[in-house]
Amino acid sequence: MLRTFLLLAVLFITATAHAGDAGALKAGVFDPPRMAPDFTLPGSNGSELKLSAYRGKVVLLGFGFTSCAAVCPTTLATLKQVNKKLGAQARGLQVVYITVDPKHDDARRMKEYLALFDTSFIGGTGTAAQLAAVRKNYGVMAKEVAGPDGSFTHSSSIYLIDRKGRLRALMPYGRTADDYVHDVRILLAAP
Repeated sequence: MLRTFLLLAVLFITATAHAGDAGALKAGVFDPPRMAPDFTLPGSNGSELKLSAYRGKVVLLGFGFTSCAAVCPTTLATLKQVNKKLGAQARGLQVVYITVDPKHDDARRMKEYLALFDTSFIGGTGTAAQLAAVRKNYGVMAKEVAGPDGSFTHSSSIYLIDRKGRLRALMPYGRTADDYVHDVRILLAAP
């Protein structure tokens, strides 16, 4: 009897531990969560892009530029896979991608570039001052690299913002689509 009880206790503890893991985000969490700084920028869809307009959806917010050779297209391709893997749940997700290159990335160029990955992705652009203010509010670094191609070094993590508009996590560059899907599903299921 004691042996059966110990076996059941071990099984319960193991099941409880795994259930807890299922609810843990894979990205680095903001503890406690705080409201994501709102912004208003010209959007790639020809309308005003206001982050708070996406309350009720999970937002994946990233920063990059259209002539980026490696990090940006890799990240956007991963986010495209996330949408595909989520299937119908992707209706509750919005990818927002803000340029760090206002000299070259106008709304039309952002729209064309993002459409190469997913037509539901929304880009944001604006003046250098507007974009610098948004980056500052998010702690995003961007610096133009000297050279003819106008390249940039920039922060490459993606912010996960919950349906209430709170910063919940920061996913580092290079994580898999499955890691994003795991976290997005948790945030979609949260009240």
